[in-house]
Amino acid sequence: MTDPRPRWRRQLDAAHLALTFLTTLPLPHVGEVRAGDFARASAYYPLAGYAVGGLVAFSLWLPLPLPDGVRAALAVGAWLAVTGMLHFDGLVDSADALFAVKSPARRLEILRDVHVGAFGLATGVLALLILWSLLGAGLPAFAPLVAAVVARLLVLVPMNLYPAAREESLGARSREGRWGAALLLALPALLLPGAWVAALAALAGVLLAARFAASRLGGGLSGDVYGLLIVTGELLALGAFAWGRPPC
Repeated sequence: MTDPRPRWRRQLDAAHLALTFLTTLPLPHVGEVRAGDFARASAYYPLAGYAVGGLVAFSLWLPLPLPDGVRAALAVGAWLAVTGMLHFDGLVDSADALFAVKSPARRLEILRDVHVGAFGLATGVLALLILWSLLGAGLPAFAPLVAAVVARLLVLVPMNLYPAAREESLGARSREGRWGAALLLALPALLLPGAWVAALAALAGVLLAARFAASRLGGGLSGDVYGLLIVTGELLALGAFAWGRPPC
């Protein structure tokens, strides 16, 4: 069926879908999602990164009389809130499945399980501790923005390299990401000092994590794994900014 929307409208709806899918921003509903909309929206994933990273950076900048640890904890809360814990949930679910000593088919079944196991719990706690430590490490004010944008750009690389583990999944509908357009959108963040080093560190980690996940799931990736990859990219990008900095 031919999409009756003009091209500009399809792009506007794609940007809106990226923001409503990847963030909890209070945006209005614009109607039904048509075939190809999720793939088209992938070009605007960095836009969601600007929203997430900008809010976190703002929460760290606020001149409140708080200890650094408390300020970092509030920033972690802001990060989780603006993403609706979407990527964190993917991280936890993926850890339960990928680390299980099971067959690939059984691991895919575990991904559908809403319960959290020991692997997911331990991985989630460790990720939050690392995020809290990095946000309290006196990084450049723009580091959260770079990390959030870079992670949502780089997830498009494995999204294009690997097939979907489950064709009926939301992750499958988001495949064939428009990485070229996304790169242009992410370029302002990549021009900030240290951003390219952070992006390269995140890229290496995302590719290694994607390869590991695909080997454990029979060759493909799922939507939950995309969440894992985004969290991995964020932490590694922040870690690159912290590398070599004197301890506070």
